[in-house]
Amino acid sequence: MVEATPGTLVMAARVPRARTGPRFCRDGVTAIDVDLTTVGSCDAGGLDVFLSMSQRAGRVHTSLRLHHPCAQITRLLAVTGSTPLLLAAPTDPVPPALPRDLLEAASSGRSADGTRTPEDTARKPVLKDGIRLRRLTRWQTEGVEQDIADLAMASVADTPGASFHGREEFLRHLAVSARRPGFALLVAETTSLVGCAYGFPLGPDGPGRRGFDRLLQESIQRLTRYARFVVLTQVVAHPHAQRRDIACRLQQRLLTDRHTALGVALLHPADQAGQAAFASWGWQNMGQIVGLPVPIAPCVLTLPLESPSPAGR
Repeated sequence: MVEATPGTLVMAARVPRARTGPRFCRDGVTAIDVDLTTVGSCDAGGLDVFLSMSQRAGRVHTSLRLHHPCAQITRLLAVTGSTPLLLAAPTDPVPPALPRDLLEAASSGRSADGTRTPEDTARKPVLKDGIRLRRLTRWQTEGVEQDIADLAMASVADTPGASFHGREEFLRHLAVSARRPGFALLVAETTSLVGCAYGFPLGPDGPGRRGFDRLLQESIQRLTRYARFVVLTQVVAHPHAQRRDIACRLQQRLLTDRHTALGVALLHPADQAGQAAFASWGWQNMGQIVGLPVPIAPCVLTLPLESPSPAGR
């Protein structure tokens, strides 16, 4: 808890479920600002804590305000009617101390010991709309899969490629991917989802050394010389002024998180709109790959990690 301007307390909320009261209410404090930037979710118990704290703060003429909630917390506040009671009106898209950590890590990552490199410090954030990146667990993915599907459908609406991206098919592929070992899903969000990328790793010593996985791994290794890579099952970015930047940061962050230097995507050869979108995000179309146990030979697209290290090969 850090005292900022006179009469205001600023808190960085790490565990919103912690059952603690506003003991920090004291003479001269008129506002308690709770920063939720690093909080990924909140349940009914956590909401009850915030409401109780707000009520108790009001008794001493102090207001409690929540800032920068994730999409899940924003929806929770809306459906319970708590938004006007707790959510502060947005005045600054992202807290001044955090956007560089959240946004630059999407493309540059951190050094092996978890510290920032000089290049990271010098790089300035590109995103200006309070967009942040967040990893979701399998359990969290199940809770927002319908929102992700909405985003996916919005991203292809009124495009020639819409016929290749049906909602039910999207949800089925997401469920199948989520069961894969090493599955990773990353979202970009403001108060709602604006981007998503997910996939799973493949390698010669991985668990999927049979059937489709084995043939795909061997084919990609012959084609690119990379023995290990991440199959990005889906990359989605909302029709947005910063769509390309959102997609590129999601992709690079996902590759960094999985410690691989190459991304691979398989698209239907007739999905020209999908291929064009991936090309705009930096992917290279390697042509169709034959020999896989699928009815139609898919197009293989590859994306290298920015500044890949030799160890990634």
